[in-house]
Amino acid sequence: MGKVKVPRKSTWVDMTAMTDVAFLLLTFFMLATQFKPEEAIVVDTPSSISEIKLPDTKVILISVDKTGKIFFGLEGTEFRKALLDNIASKRQLSFTPAEKEEFSKLANFGAPLNELKSYLAMSKDQRKKYNEETKGIPCDSTQNATNELKDWVIESRRVTNSTAVIAIKGDRDSNYPVVKNIIATLQAQKANRFNFITNMEQAPNL
Repeated sequence: MGKVKVPRKSTWVDMTAMTDVAFLLLTFFMLATQFKPEEAIVVDTPSSISEIKLPDTKVILISVDKTGKIFFGLEGTEFRKALLDNIASKRQLSFTPAEKEEFSKLANFGAPLNELKSYLAMSKDQRKKYNEETKGIPCDSTQNATNELKDWVIESRRVTNSTAVIAIKGDRDSNYPVVKNIIATLQAQKANRFNFITNMEQAPNL
């Protein structure tokens, strides 16, 4: 006598609810994620085996490209707005709300103070060309009337209550005298703790 075959029944699972949840999560992360603004210059840093990681905010970043131009940046949108207010007050300058908002979006910049307003009014392409041609932020007081880097560092430390981490990002081909001037500027303010940003290199096997 043959076996009676039980017909197979296909199962059906309603995935609508799960799909809705997936889209909600995707939308949340797209809206909540803050993308880091593009840096004004490309710096080819030397390598090291250091594993120290910098925080995501309250970081003073001083960059030096291969030609020796200095660029300055401060992490944190609100800190940048407060920084520009302090600089404007100190140097008797004025910036519009739109200019302050634009400044708060900058990862870093290399415009001297007398060119900062025009820099903020530039388009992305204009800034890219400017960054290639600028002399950078004045630092050496023997060649410039004032050391503007000093003021940027002082006011950045002030708006962060002196808790900001200072980092120097120097190109492997940059001139040592420029980096030496930066270090001297920091030490003159008793900022003797700072980090050098490098590319990660595998530690040798001992």
